[in-house]
Amino acid sequence: MSAMHEPSAQQIQNEKLYRQMGMTDEEFERATKMHGRPLNYTETGLFSALWSEHCSYKSSKPVLRKFPTEGTRVLQGPGEGAGIVDIGDNQAVVFKMESHNSPSAIEPFIGAATGAGGVLRDVFSMGARPVALVNSLRFGDLTVARDRYLFEQAVAGIASYGNGMGVPTVAGEVQFDNCYSKRPLVNAMAVGLLNHEDIQKGVASGVGNTVMYVGATTGRDGIHGATMSSAEVSIDEEAPLPVMQAGDPFLEKLLMEACLELVKSDALIGIQDMGAAGLTSSAAEMASKAGYGVELNLNLVPQREAGMTAYEMMLSESQERMLIVVKKGHEQEVKDICAKYSINAVPIGRVTDDKMLRLLHKGEIVAEVVADALAEDAPVYHKKSEEPAYFKRFQAMPSQEPKIEDTNETLRALLQRPTIASKEWVYNQFDTQARANTIVAPGSSAGVIRITGTNKGLAMTADCNSRFVYLDPEVGGKIAIAEATRNLVCSGAEPIAVTDCLNFGSADKPEVFWQFEQSAKGISEACIQLNAPVISGNVSLSNEVNGVPVYPTPTIGMVGLVHDLDHVTTTEFKNAEDIIYLIGETKTEFGGSELQQMIDGEIFGKAPAIDLDIEASRQRNLLRAIQKGIVVSATDVSEGGFAVALCEKAFGADKLGADVQLIGSAITQLFSETQSRFLVTVSKDNAADFEEMVADALEIGVVTATNRLKIRDESNNVLIEDSVAELRSLWKGAIQCLLNSEA
Repeated sequence: MSAMHEPSAQQIQNEKLYRQMGMTDEEFERATKMHGRPLNYTETGLFSALWSEHCSYKSSKPVLRKFPTEGTRVLQGPGEGAGIVDIGDNQAVVFKMESHNSPSAIEPFIGAATGAGGVLRDVFSMGARPVALVNSLRFGDLTVARDRYLFEQAVAGIASYGNGMGVPTVAGEVQFDNCYSKRPLVNAMAVGLLNHEDIQKGVASGVGNTVMYVGATTGRDGIHGATMSSAEVSIDEEAPLPVMQAGDPFLEKLLMEACLELVKSDALIGIQDMGAAGLTSSAAEMASKAGYGVELNLNLVPQREAGMTAYEMMLSESQERMLIVVKKGHEQEVKDICAKYSINAVPIGRVTDDKMLRLLHKGEIVAEVVADALAEDAPVYHKKSEEPAYFKRFQAMPSQEPKIEDTNETLRALLQRPTIASKEWVYNQFDTQARANTIVAPGSSAGVIRITGTNKGLAMTADCNSRFVYLDPEVGGKIAIAEATRNLVCSGAEPIAVTDCLNFGSADKPEVFWQFEQSAKGISEACIQLNAPVISGNVSLSNEVNGVPVYPTPTIGMVGLVHDLDHVTTTEFKNAEDIIYLIGETKTEFGGSELQQMIDGEIFGKAPAIDLDIEASRQRNLLRAIQKGIVVSATDVSEGGFAVALCEKAFGADKLGADVQLIGSAITQLFSETQSRFLVTVSKDNAADFEEMVADALEIGVVTATNRLKIRDESNNVLIEDSVAELRSLWKGAIQCLLNSEA
């Protein structure tokens, strides 16, 4: 649509064209009143994009304010491209998690790839070099052709971008449930490192300073992507697809190197990724945060398509682009740095003192809007919240043990469940060793990388059991944080901060908003108790397919500090005759468990209970024992319960097995998903010291050199006895077997 043929303000009003952009009647009236005159087509587009749920968080802000965001290590909390946490020695870790759910549901390869690309830009826009990627993925039934396609292509997209950038993927999770059928969740997390003096922020300050466009050219791809990500996806496989923004990891690698050199220059004032809502969000947000204005001449924007309108240029979400502000007179210095990497660096505007976002095109002012109106003054909604009927029904159900005839065959079946089965098919596609600092690659409790030039490391993980959140959002929120901290502790790291991706259905549904509120409450309580503030994150609402929401899935990304690389601990058995300990009591808790889903085909009842005081105490004691060097291996007990955790410890070992004896009801001891439990091994020489440090650790058996797994009850009856090699084969081959299946 050319500028001369754009609809008039009256036509926009009369024909309600703003609705096509995602604005309600009330929002359009509010924007018009704030603007002080009728909005033209481009201005309407600016408001609609930045007032979308994806950009403004208009429904989630009141809830997010409850999160603890401060701490002794926190240097930058929510509000910038990524959060920053001090790790000592004048260094800091920078990290952020983002969702790319809607694009991945439509075009999974491109959607997932650009999700990884976008979160990497969030990190290096802060001045940090990305050192690792983590992902959290949710898909439907792998025997269904569409879900299989989404899974395969999304994984391939993430791999293509991370590998092309030379950033290792060192951790993640992949879960499967029918609620994610045709509506996958693709959450990507990037982690970077910087020195304190290199911290950058997205601000446009200093009247007369130059606004420069850096990176790829602008096309018509991804226009109104933020609006699309704020709405439910209607699945119609015959319908034409929107134009998706493609990614180029090799160009982004050059862009990253140019930006990391720029942050060393005194010429740089501010820098921000052109992410959701493209040039609109970066320009308006940088001006608003600094309390200044920005004037852009869109004739100067590098374009790869002819005849682009102001509307199209401002709302394009073409990838690999940054907006920077530099000191007036230093433009050539910036151009010279970018030219070394064959990157565009073009002055397109200036900083003003009038707090306006002003757009010039073809000699005319085509839009003039108060920057705060776009970025800070978006409407904030207090959505209706209502407890779902199912919640009371589930809470009233007694805890019951499933009936199982053959515990051995049950274990075999559980190991082949896609959520539990080996994810080697996924992470074998990733470059896990890029930059040569990976110490623990995917497959253990958490990924661990070395901090170059030190004897310290960073551990990282992503976790959420959405079934527990569905059954009891508050408890499930607590469990999500506890699970992440457990994984870091089991790896020898002190948990230091949280990023999140809060994936929910439509906030307009009171039952969904109640899930959102309650899970946030649980997350907040656990963050406080476990000393892990929230420093960044993302909210993704409207994750529904044809009106049916996915399970509430508040994914938790977390980073921990390994103070000494000698503390790094992994899951697998190490030595025959090491003593096996179970930390924590096991209760009859099967609501939302993998066993319940496998037997009944649905989940119901109460989620497992969690006592945060007990959780904190066990984590603290176990980490202390690990740091003393007396723990040989460690893992927490999660999906599938004790029997699965024991198998996973044997699967990573070389021809080792276990002989253990359990006390209590066999089914509960084997398969319950009671929280706050750990399975560790300790050498005989350190057993007494370990038992003194971890008072609630129970010796249950020994690591054997038999390559067999043997689990007995308190009467010495054999509950499970099987070959580790055969069990491992079932576990390792399950995903590939499903991918080879026919719909």
